[in-house]
Amino acid sequence: MINIPSTLKISFRSLRVNKMRSSLTMLGIIIGVSAVIAMLAVGSGARQRIAEQISSMGSNLLMVLPGATTSGGVRMGLGTQPTLSMADAEAILRECPAVAQIAPVHSGVAQVVQGSQNWSTGITGTTPGMLEVKDWALAAGRAFTAEDVRSASKVALLGQTVVDNLFGSADPMGQSIRIKNIPFSVIGVLAGKGQTPTGQDQDDVILIPVTTAQKKLFGTTFPGMVRIIMVEAKSSDDLYAAEKQIAELLRQRHRIGPKQDDDFTVRNLTQMMQAQEQSTKVMTLLLGAIASVSLLVGGIGIMNIMLVSVTERTREIGVRMAVGARTWDIRLQFIIEALILSLIGGAFGILIGVSGSEIVSLLAGWPTVVSAASVLLAFSFSGIVGIFFGFYPAYKASLLDPIEALRYE
Repeated sequence: MINIPSTLKISFRSLRVNKMRSSLTMLGIIIGVSAVIAMLAVGSGARQRIAEQISSMGSNLLMVLPGATTSGGVRMGLGTQPTLSMADAEAILRECPAVAQIAPVHSGVAQVVQGSQNWSTGITGTTPGMLEVKDWALAAGRAFTAEDVRSASKVALLGQTVVDNLFGSADPMGQSIRIKNIPFSVIGVLAGKGQTPTGQDQDDVILIPVTTAQKKLFGTTFPGMVRIIMVEAKSSDDLYAAEKQIAELLRQRHRIGPKQDDDFTVRNLTQMMQAQEQSTKVMTLLLGAIASVSLLVGGIGIMNIMLVSVTERTREIGVRMAVGARTWDIRLQFIIEALILSLIGGAFGILIGVSGSEIVSLLAGWPTVVSAASVLLAFSFSGIVGIFFGFYPAYKASLLDPIEALRYE
């Protein structure tokens, strides 16, 4: 029967005798484990950040864009031909069963003045449905109402960035701002949303009633024109159906023939963001795989050192065999030594990897997420590497002839 405690004792004593060699052997495992943990933490942090940004943009989103004009054979791009209207938006909500809410948008950029402060920002004329479509909460005040839209009221909801630049630490509620020299009353402050995955600041915005934007700020090419229609489907399963229903309805309303091109475009924002999240997931796995190469290099280092150790301890192996040690006693001793080196190196690697992730987060301002799964994976892999690369030296040691081993100088 194999005496595990005795084998462990012999293994630890052997490693203590050669402290420098043992430390250098563990170095590869330490670097490998720490690299795996740090890379997975950075990748997981990126995925979490993108998931938060996708959530902040709203769920189950579609965007209906107007068509493109053609001048002298040159197509000018989406949005250059005004083809969408408030009536289209109302028809989409009324006649498309897969649609939960709509938010027509008529927007522009303008200089906003409050007292001695001014700020250039995006002005979004829309309806109360925008808050539901984009899952946008209010930090203070109230949203404008359907009556505000009908009467083209001069009321505004401010994003956090606008509040910071115009009011600083003062309370904006009930205050007056001027947009293109037209006074607007601040009735609410939007909760912070942060940046989109493309880096756009969602809080640098002012929401006003869409009719106010059309009639008093930006004007329209034709009555009721809007630049974009934001659409929320009832569920993620209804996105494709909503997209199809909207396309069929607008072709009918715009009297587009079977062989004519659409004068609008329906884009699925949710699928675009999910595709970006999936690509980040793949990148995380790639980073982890690259870092895992360090573990393999560390394992090869263990194998090389253990092979050297077998040669140096040939006489010791011969003595043990002469006094009754069996083949598996010798194998187990060297496997345990390799495993101990790997596990100790793995433990130090975990500490360095977690610390390194925190340092990266502080210096780069990039979120990192160290999961228990990644720590367990890296530590387990280090143990597997120790057993795998320690087996060959152990096997070679167990095949030594006792008499030849005793004669070895």
